[in-house]
Amino acid sequence: MCKTSAVEFTKEKHARLRKKNMVSLIELSARDAVTKLKAGEVSPKEMIEAALARIQDVDGKVNALPTLCVDRAVEEAGRLNGDNRDLDAAGWLAGLPIAIKDLSEVAGVRTTFGSLLYRDHIPSSSDIMVETLERRGALVIAKSNTPEFGAGANTFNDVFGATLNPWDTNLTCGGSSGGAAVALATGQVWLASGSDLGGSLRTPASFCSVVGLRPSPGRVARTAGDPFDELSVNGPMGRDVGDAALFLDAMAGQNAGDPLSLSSPDIPFQAAAEAPKLPLKVAFTPDLGCLPVDPEIAGICRKAALRLDAEGVQVDEMSPDFSGAVNIFQTLRAAKFANRFADLDETQRKQLKPEIIWNLEKGAALTADEIGKAELARGKLLARMAKFFGAYDLLLCPAAPVAPFDVTTRYVEQINEVTFDNYIEWIAITFCITLTASPVLSLPCGFTSNGLPVGLQVIAANRREHALLSHGTALEEIFALSPVLPFDPDQPRCFVNP
Repeated sequence: MCKTSAVEFTKEKHARLRKKNMVSLIELSARDAVTKLKAGEVSPKEMIEAALARIQDVDGKVNALPTLCVDRAVEEAGRLNGDNRDLDAAGWLAGLPIAIKDLSEVAGVRTTFGSLLYRDHIPSSSDIMVETLERRGALVIAKSNTPEFGAGANTFNDVFGATLNPWDTNLTCGGSSGGAAVALATGQVWLASGSDLGGSLRTPASFCSVVGLRPSPGRVARTAGDPFDELSVNGPMGRDVGDAALFLDAMAGQNAGDPLSLSSPDIPFQAAAEAPKLPLKVAFTPDLGCLPVDPEIAGICRKAALRLDAEGVQVDEMSPDFSGAVNIFQTLRAAKFANRFADLDETQRKQLKPEIIWNLEKGAALTADEIGKAELARGKLLARMAKFFGAYDLLLCPAAPVAPFDVTTRYVEQINEVTFDNYIEWIAITFCITLTASPVLSLPCGFTSNGLPVGLQVIAANRREHALLSHGTALEEIFALSPVLPFDPDQPRCFVNP
């Protein structure tokens, strides 16, 4: 049923698609594409063909979508108006092809989790999130690449290899939702799912100049080994804020299989994104008060934040108190890893990458007292954040502490004069925010001196996605960077900092 490598087009069919201008469909926003699908101006089959033509053109250069499931998507298109479809849902996608990160199971489709342990794994059922999306008219056309079990912020694994940054294919696209970000930036799909524990959705969005939204815990129902885990969430990725809002509407909703899941809101998320409103008062911090950040990145993000001041927004350079947050997260994350991989035998463990082994050993060495103290300290951080959001509408800070780096470098070992002893600590600027349970946008805000993307974290109070999306659209209009997408990998591009 499902292909596990790129579908080869005949030259004649590829030429026919170009003649019909089908490839131009990739330039549509997801919102415009869905509007055309609903109006019957384009068919789901034509959208599938347009996506496949684009994948054929560019994915060999970036390795974003290693597993395709075209036949399944075509079959699903034939059932779009059948029973059990949410045709009236705010997030009805009407036959739009999407990509699903290779950490979420799709029935009948090879799902590897980026690990040799699962290289031949074909699940019989789908993740709750996938079921929700297909019920709302999404057509899963591909699985996007991810590092092994989503561990690490550089997308490479021993099953499919590395995913490359389309801005410069010598560089990393970030991770762990790297394949999703690259597929969006290069126009292979209109929407792609991501997941985020420590920044896995936000870092690649920053490195590829797309939009990623880490929602509040419970906003997107999903299947999880630990159904009460609220550190890791699934969320939407798109080329702009409006597309991310559409996708969040398609993802959101309560499901009995996820005890933390929230009901779909009465007012669609798209409505908030379509009503841009500047915040009244924001705080900007280049480093959360305590973390190393490359000076150029900090300067670009500060300049972006100060553009709000020119629009009449009060911008204060300050940060809530994040002291102790790095240790809190590392403790809770290690405990999560130790639990996740507790049943692996010695032979299986030897097939895991060394970074995961480090995390397992750290988790196994933890005491109940250490885990308990981390949970209590997180509670105090949440209380500080609640007080902060009583005074400020948003918190702004960089979405990554450095620019994209050489893809052969497994992880960043040093920023400024600070050296890290593990593979995850360099993205503390995102994982500290994870602890707050806040919804966060990773929003393109500028470029480095050599033309590499820089993203800004736009953070709101817990469950305030509507306000976040309204403010996010207003910021996006000020920064005015979204028109650069999609593009061919490594093509010359003009870039202008806001």
